[in-house]
Amino acid sequence: MKIGLFTDSLADLPFEQALDWAAAQGLQAVEIGTGNFSPAPHCDLQKLIDDQQARQQFLRALASRGLELSALNCNGNLLDPHPDRRKRAQQVFQDTLQAAHLLGIQTVVTMSGCPGDLEGGTYPNWVTCTWQREYVELLDRQWEQEIRPFWEQAAGRARQLGIRIAIEMHPGQAVYNTHTLQRLRRICGEEVVGANLDPSHFFFQDMDPLVVVRALGPGAVFHVHAKDTRINTQEMALNGSLDTRPMSEPGVRSWEYVTLGFGHDEFFWRSFLSTLKMMGYDGVLSIEHEDRLMSPGEGIQKSITLLNGLVLRTARSS
Repeated sequence: MKIGLFTDSLADLPFEQALDWAAAQGLQAVEIGTGNFSPAPHCDLQKLIDDQQARQQFLRALASRGLELSALNCNGNLLDPHPDRRKRAQQVFQDTLQAAHLLGIQTVVTMSGCPGDLEGGTYPNWVTCTWQREYVELLDRQWEQEIRPFWEQAAGRARQLGIRIAIEMHPGQAVYNTHTLQRLRRICGEEVVGANLDPSHFFFQDMDPLVVVRALGPGAVFHVHAKDTRINTQEMALNGSLDTRPMSEPGVRSWEYVTLGFGHDEFFWRSFLSTLKMMGYDGVLSIEHEDRLMSPGEGIQKSITLLNGLVLRTARSS
C-alpha cells in the first residue's frame, strides 16, 4: 500500500507548495478536490477539461515530485432537492468524470446524494428510522424516483469513460452503511461503483470497519481515507451517536474526528490494513485531516508516522 494525502487538508498552501510539502514528508500520492463540498484549492476543474497544456502541467507537477494522483474528489449532495444546488453539484460531478478521463486516472471519489421529501421541499431528508409508515414510503420513493435513475445514468457515463466511482459512505447521504452501498452497487454494476472506505464514518454508527471490509468482499474497495474518530463515552451514553451539536465544539459532542491513533490504537489500524490486504486492496491510504484540536501539519505528520510503521509491517507479513 501507499500513503497519500487528500490535499484539502493543506488548503492554505498553493498547489505546488502543497505538493512540495507532501513530497517532503515522504508521501507517495495525493487526492485532489474538484469542488462541491471541497473548496478545490488545488484544482481549476474547467481548465483541466479545456486546456491540454494545463493538464500536462498539472501531471508534470505531480510526476516531478514523485507523486501519484490517486483520485479526484467531488464529494457533495448530487441529489440535493434544491434545483440550483443540485444542478451545480451534478455539473461538478460530470466535469470531474471528464477530467479524470482526460488525465488518465481511474478513480473519482464522491457521495451518493440525499434527496428531499419529493413534494417540492428544498432541504435534504435523510431517513434513519422506519417505525412511521410515512418514513418507509419516503425512503422507497427516494430510491426509486431519485437515486436509481440518477445512478443508473451516472454509472453508464462512468463506464463509457473507463472511470470507477468510489462512494464515500457518509451519514446524511442515501448511502451511509454496508447495506445501502451494496444496494447501489447492484443498481450500477459492481465493476463501476465501489467504496471510498473511510472508517471514521463507521465508528460513531457503531459499525466495525473490519467487518464492513470483509462483508463488501474482494475488489469492492476502490479507495481509502485514513481518518480516525474519538468517542466521548459519557456523551455517547447520555445522547447517543445522532448528535446534532456543532462540529466546531470538540470535547462536547458524543464523537469527533481526530488524527490517526487518537481515537483508535495501533492494534486497530494494523488489523484494518491487514483486512484490506486480505480483501485485495493494495492502493492508497489517503490521509484526511479534520482534527479541530491539531494543526494540519502536525496531524498529518503524526498520521504518516503511524501508517509508515504499519505499512512496512503489513508488507513483511504478506
